Amino acid sequence: METRWSPGAIMRTMLPILLVLTGIELASGFVLDTFEGTLLRYPSLLVLVPVTIGMAGNLGSILAARLSTVVHLGLLSFEPDDEYLLGNAVATCGLALTLFPLVGAGAWLAQTLVGGSRLSVGTVVLVASGSGAVLAVLAVVVTLVTTYAAYRFGLDPDDVVIPVVTNVCDVLGVVVLFTVVRLVV
Repeated sequence: METRWSPGAIMRTMLPILLVLTGIELASGFVLDTFEGTLLRYPSLLVLVPVTIGMAGNLGSILAARLSTVVHLGLLSFEPDDEYLLGNAVATCGLALTLFPLVGAGAWLAQTLVGGSRLSVGTVVLVASGSGAVLAVLAVVVTLVTTYAAYRFGLDPDDVVIPVVTNVCDVLGVVVLFTVVRLVV
């Protein structure tokens, strides 16, 4: 894959993408607004919102950077048994399964220290862990699809994949968190 780097080329590629992503982020804000009552009733969940959104974007960004590097090296085949793809996907899921329970426990502890939590530590950890597990899988799917699309369209994955994945995973973080909250709380 040969790409030409120039500020104009990057702007022509990224401006339409960034405009679409802005709309997606606005939709995420509207979704977040619909859950305001739940967040105010359970402050521990309010603490989870920015952390979950940030972690979802970070998981996707880390995977996107790794896959982008492998694409530039010409080592990624996009086959189901590709060792780079599988290894990085498993690492992303493992990272999420390790960190999100800690995030849940930290959110519960922070809220307990500040003003008491209406939810048990187990409930908050379950919400965080469930959200993290689902988000890890979604981050892998979104990152793989976006990386493949950039590759197929001859776009530099360094320019396209991380902004797309970060924004989409941020939105998915909100949606998944509140879906899990509805199921658990």
